Amino acid sequence: MSFPTEPARFEPPRHAPAGRHQSAAASRRRRLTITLIVTGSIVVLAVVAAVVFAVLMPSATPQAAATSPTATRTPTPTPTPTPTPTFDKTQFSLDDPMSIWVVADKHRPINPQDFVPSDLVDADVPAVYNSTLREPAARAVEAMFAAYTAETGESMRLQSAFRDYETQVEVYANNNQDDTQSARPGFSEHQTGLAMDISPASGECALDECFADTLPGQWLAANAWKYGFMLRYPNGLTNITGYAFEPWHYRFVGLELAAELHNTGVQTLEEFFGLDPAPDYL
Repeated sequence: MSFPTEPARFEPPRHAPAGRHQSAAASRRRRLTITLIVTGSIVVLAVVAAVVFAVLMPSATPQAAATSPTATRTPTPTPTPTPTPTFDKTQFSLDDPMSIWVVADKHRPINPQDFVPSDLVDADVPAVYNSTLREPAARAVEAMFAAYTAETGESMRLQSAFRDYETQVEVYANNNQDDTQSARPGFSEHQTGLAMDISPASGECALDECFADTLPGQWLAANAWKYGFMLRYPNGLTNITGYAFEPWHYRFVGLELAAELHNTGVQTLEEFFGLDPAPDYL
């Protein structure tokens, strides 16, 4: 009796598992390669983008700054301008004969009539008659004469300075009582010790209108204000001062007032202080 034989078992080829393993490894390598390529591409793109951004940023910054809103910034307050000080015309008396601003004209006599300044001194300058003036005027005329000599090499002299009441009586009589050429006694600026008549050392054009055309006359017209003096009786203003043009007659008023008169162009004390014109005696 024979028995059936068992069917033969199928055994896969021994090389099959190795093939499958190799295929899986290759697949993994491909995926890794792709991943690396993608990652590298992303990195490269990021680097390129960063470089482009860095290059464009400088040109974009001003625009961004220009368009940035500034309305919210606190504005810097504008400093309040310092007001220009106004000249104080009440600083000194116009009536007190000892004031350097005293105004003596045909409406304003010296008071008291026999007034003599308490600080008279002799200025150290050449003089025809005397160089007596009030102390501040004497010091100022010394400086002015020295400056003239230093600049021109020439010299000036005082033709006349302080005159008291009695001396003015004689001067007025010698001028034939001409009210446009000489002040009546008691009305003369010379009595204040602040007025003087100046002439060239040569005496040329002394007490004459031609003095205005001489070197000292021209220099004084341009520079006397720097030393506190003013031309008291300017040309063409007889209707205000009461006197004809006297280019030789200078009056000391102090540095401050002399500079203000020069800077404003006002030529007479009457106009500057708002006083009545004094063409004639009252």
